[in-house]
Amino acid sequence: MAVTGWLESLRAAEKTALLQDAGNSRRRKVHYLFPDGKEMAEEYDEKTSELLVRKWRVKSALGALGQWQIEVGEPALPGAGSLGPELIKESNANPIFIRKDTKMSFQWRIRNLPYPKDVYSVCVDQKERCVVIRTTNKKYYKKFSIPDLDRYQLPLDDSSLSFAHANCTLIISYQKPKEVLVAESELQKELKKLKTAHGSDGDCKTQ
Repeated sequence: MAVTGWLESLRAAEKTALLQDAGNSRRRKVHYLFPDGKEMAEEYDEKTSELLVRKWRVKSALGALGQWQIEVGEPALPGAGSLGPELIKESNANPIFIRKDTKMSFQWRIRNLPYPKDVYSVCVDQKERCVVIRTTNKKYYKKFSIPDLDRYQLPLDDSSLSFAHANCTLIISYQKPKEVLVAESELQKELKKLKTAHGSDGDCKTQ
């Protein structure tokens, strides 16, 4: 089963965990190193186990490490040493696309979209396995995949999709399939078994 396959690859990856104080909360940072050289770093709220950040890094053909690519979470603040000059985009009025999941849903927020809710159309494209956003005024168009469903090889379901609009932000939610919820619960059990170090700011690093 594909769901089991991805979960097993996470279990088999070389993992390092770091527990970090972040203001009034604590974050559990987990670094994964896969056999093919890909790296994944995740950050969870220690109290709720909610995923806050997921990012990927791959080596180039010459073996050099590339930049971290954020899949879930906010771009790093200036000076955090993550995305560099790309952060200039955050300060302008163009739409800003960010994924911020909840425990029960995959969720995306698109800021700087001032149009009323009835302008937007959000649907699933089954053929391309993606979500498509359109506006009747033709001012905005975007399509994006849900990598989690691709990794678990699960179908996209239009009935799981919903959206809201408030404060110039379009919020798109996709209810997590039960297979994903079960797999995430199993993964949390595995992560809690990891020997965890305490650290200051910075990414988890393999020892």
